[in-house]
Amino acid sequence: METAPFVIERTYKAPADRVWQAITDKDKMKEWYFKLDEFKPEVGFEFRFSGGSEEKQYLHICKITEVLPGKKLTHSWQYDGYPGESFVTWEIFDEGDKTRVKLTHTGLHTFPQVSKDFSRESFTAGWTYIVGKSLLEYVEK
Repeated sequence: METAPFVIERTYKAPADRVWQAITDKDKMKEWYFKLDEFKPEVGFEFRFSGGSEEKQYLHICKITEVLPGKKLTHSWQYDGYPGESFVTWEIFDEGDKTRVKLTHTGLHTFPQVSKDFSRESFTAGWTYIVGKSLLEYVEK
């Protein structure tokens, strides 16, 4: 079983503050990510959302564990009713008129392999779409 984190980096033609707002403002997040009832980039803040495959939706339970405003956001990522805990870290790098985003998802191996939805391939496809297409199109529009 592979225990290495999943990491993806992309550079956007957008200012860093626009990218930071996109990943920390619940109203902006629903336009490219998941619909969250509440979200605050504050350590200890817990949030939930539903997501998954066409076959099955899962309740995601998350808690903010680290915030460096404008630079870094980390939160836990668990599934209601399933063992395992992982962590997602968004890092923002201001590169002048561009912004580089690095997303690291650790702990994928802790999820039970009872469904293809918990497979590394599923996370790879999901994050590649989210970071490589959805967020890119949102911040560059």
